[in-house]
Amino acid sequence: MAKALYGHVGAAPDRRMLDEVTRLRARVQALEFEVTRLRAENDRLAAAQAEAGDLLRLTEPAYT
Repeated sequence: MAKALYGHVGAAPDRRMLDEVTRLRARVQALEFEVTRLRAENDRLAAAQAEAGDLLRLTEPAYT
């Protein structure tokens, strides 16, 4: 049993597995960048909408 475990642990990693892990890490990094970009764009649009709303309230006549 110990030899079987040692053989499993001591085995060199599969090249395909390493390539897949590298590819997946790159994909995760790209997706994290995209999330950051979309959050910034969302913040920009929300600020523009709030500013437009403020301008609209300033130009509307007051009905009291």
